[in-house]
Amino acid sequence: MTARIRLATVYLASLASAFAAPKPAMRDFMGLNGHTVQFKPELYTPVAGHVRDYHPVSWDLGNDTAILPPFPSAKNKVNWRSVYGSWKNAGWSTNACLTLNRLSAADWKNIESDSRSYATAFARQFGPSSSNPLVSSVEIGNEPGTWSDEDYSRIFRSMATGIREADPKLKIATCNINARKSGKYHKTVDCVAFMPDLVDVLTIHSYPQLEGWPTWKRSFPEDPKLTKFLPDITDLCSWRDKHMPGKPVWITEFGYDSTTKPNNKSGTFAKWQGVSDKQQAQWLVRSFLIFSSLPVDRAYLYFFNDSDKPSVHASSGLTRDFKPKPSFHAVSHLYNTLGDYRFERIVKTDSAQLRAHDYRHSRNPKLRIRVCWTATGNDTPLTTEFNGVSGKLVSSSRMPLDEKPVPGGATQPHPGTIHLTATGSPLYLMLEAE
Repeated sequence: MTARIRLATVYLASLASAFAAPKPAMRDFMGLNGHTVQFKPELYTPVAGHVRDYHPVSWDLGNDTAILPPFPSAKNKVNWRSVYGSWKNAGWSTNACLTLNRLSAADWKNIESDSRSYATAFARQFGPSSSNPLVSSVEIGNEPGTWSDEDYSRIFRSMATGIREADPKLKIATCNINARKSGKYHKTVDCVAFMPDLVDVLTIHSYPQLEGWPTWKRSFPEDPKLTKFLPDITDLCSWRDKHMPGKPVWITEFGYDSTTKPNNKSGTFAKWQGVSDKQQAQWLVRSFLIFSSLPVDRAYLYFFNDSDKPSVHASSGLTRDFKPKPSFHAVSHLYNTLGDYRFERIVKTDSAQLRAHDYRHSRNPKLRIRVCWTATGNDTPLTTEFNGVSGKLVSSSRMPLDEKPVPGGATQPHPGTIHLTATGSPLYLMLEAE
């Protein structure tokens, strides 16, 4: 199957999603990856409402998996009630990803009973039914590629059983899975296919990577050369529809690295290629918009902060040393502009370079926002028009790169027609039914 045919399949899948169950409002769709005590909950509230934590099981259990942690503290003294409580107080809904990487299957004294007891204690302490609910969902593993399929299935069943018995309201999510055989960073759906009663959410990581080592080059999200970025997601959704209908799919990692530092002169990342700060901002926002058109229920951006290092995943933050990058302002604008709107449809256009989506207000059906942009890797402006538009153009704004608003400049010379200039930075057209 050629890249263009594959992309057309993805496009048709997204069109079909418009006729499925109602889409979530963008406020409920957008998420951010944080990390334990490093995350600053108040700083990031403008960009999302869901936060995903990398919660190391090894911190909780230490060297003896048979002895439960002194919850609400871990054995390494981190107080999860303090951590997750501060996130809740700032308005976040927390998804705790219980990472298994530092504990191999051989490190557990009794993998079934120990993991079940641990998961039971976690759910009782932090789940929605607890006296102080702090966590709304848990993922069992992040990228447990070093675990065999058999061992991952064993620990998933044991932990999920413990969670389900302790707190049925706590959603249980898989690790990063794909509808193909297991790889270095993901597990196959076959690991959980036989226990649908224990799976509430299927999760997947997807990065727009054109090349692997030594460049790890990533591209714009609409690039037809990306043969796995969107197809992996829609393949998982197709598998879900056939084997676990109704189960939500969450994209729990996606993102771009942008740094101001020169490459290392030697070593593993000497030829690594990042993107510019502007490209990171544009392509993250466009990724969220594209994901919203797919049959998925949530997408968590990777990452919250970085230290400006030129290597894979080391400059993926919305902030650089906790100071906002252009992507912070762009994603914040998306969240605040479309927060109360839900995806309605992909708008058919006359230009292959132009992409446009319609979003409808979740409570006031008279309000609609059309978002349009040039779906290319460059930023060449495209002057165009929409005909047959229903509603009055109230205002327009373009994706910003700093705190200052950027007027859109779109006009409505007469009813039904809108003139505009599209670029790689999405343009938001606020429409109201007359």
